Amino acid sequence: MRKAFKGGIHPPEYKEISKDCQITVLEAPERVVLPLSQHVGNPAKPIVNPKDKVVKGQLVAEAQGFVSANIHSPVSGTVIAITKHPSASGIRVESLIIEREESDEEFRYEPLENPEPRSIVERVFQAGIVGLGGAAFPTHVKLSPPEEYPVDTVIINGAECEPYLTVDYRLMIENTDEIIAGALLVKEAVGARRVIIAIESNKEDAAKKIASISPSEIEVVLLPTKYPQGSEKHLIKAVLGREVPQQGLPFHVGVLVQNIQTVIAVKRAVQEGIPLYERVITVSGQAVNNPSNIKVPVGTLVSYIIDILGGLKEDAKKVILGGPMTGIALGRLDVPVTKGTSGIVALSSDIVSRYDESDTCIRCGRCVEVCPMFLQPYLLGTLGRLGRADALIENNVYDCIECGSCSFICPSKRNLVQLIRVGKSIAREVKK
Repeated sequence: MRKAFKGGIHPPEYKEISKDCQITVLEAPERVVLPLSQHVGNPAKPIVNPKDKVVKGQLVAEAQGFVSANIHSPVSGTVIAITKHPSASGIRVESLIIEREESDEEFRYEPLENPEPRSIVERVFQAGIVGLGGAAFPTHVKLSPPEEYPVDTVIINGAECEPYLTVDYRLMIENTDEIIAGALLVKEAVGARRVIIAIESNKEDAAKKIASISPSEIEVVLLPTKYPQGSEKHLIKAVLGREVPQQGLPFHVGVLVQNIQTVIAVKRAVQEGIPLYERVITVSGQAVNNPSNIKVPVGTLVSYIIDILGGLKEDAKKVILGGPMTGIALGRLDVPVTKGTSGIVALSSDIVSRYDESDTCIRCGRCVEVCPMFLQPYLLGTLGRLGRADALIENNVYDCIECGSCSFICPSKRNLVQLIRVGKSIAREVKK
């Protein structure tokens, strides 16, 4: 087993709630909502109009610029509106709303018979694939590193260190062949010499299954279970001992990192011509009646998913889109699952009450001890609250990966991540 990175925390995992739930397919809703901005970069531009008929898999919004992503319809039906709709952030964003109709018609791209690097990257772009671990960064961009920074190693991120989430674990158990095929396509796309699939030790059975059928150019390594092991920079440090430079990217040290579900999407796009219009998510938490790992169409409302799975328990207090450490607490449930949604976590009142917010720093230094980026979160939080842009930049606020370790460990229950996010926004505006 490889060594862990310095810092980090060991929050309760709660993975037992859903880890044994096999992936099931959720029936498509009568209506889907597709935000035009559900990826890092420029929003996509609609190429359909209200009253237009569309089929499942059809391109309905085009990427605008290099850092952007195409959007495809997850259902066959009629476009009924292009309008602003509530999103997880609480902001109403421009969205395509499609009403489903019964149809067997589906669009697919032609499978690539003999894929080579350029055609793989082009297909990934066509298919609208983004990072499915939560970041939603356009994958074709990651597969196009600058020529002066050749990639020698691809790391497939199977850490899944967020509490509650078990979707990557289930995919490693159930879709092992697709993971290997997708990993080799990513390796081909960037011309890497080797592939390493990195998995936390709490998923040893998944690691053994993948290792048992992996070809020689794929190595499977176990990592200590520790949060945030799934962070790119910390994964690279733990697996290869390489340190990504300050404000640098993995390609600066010859590495590309991809998520488990992302490489499955690459495999399906290249070998089967299937664009990205659905994904697998975990629905879990103490307040969920029926924990599940489910495949859902992108654009499905959270309220629909919860209802069809039997609703929430009476003591439900908070619903989070994503994991509890980095996800977004929802103010309403009529918001859609996007390409970057890894899960829906419903917490009971007794769990939530343990983290009631305060704002009194007692100068204990525990946040400094656990910060995997060697920052001073207590100071950054205070500077963010005060709006001290120059001091924030001087203290390397942009290096914060917003993992939430500081908020979790803080005995005063300060919401440090939110304060730091505010500080980043202020610093960016001042820098402009």
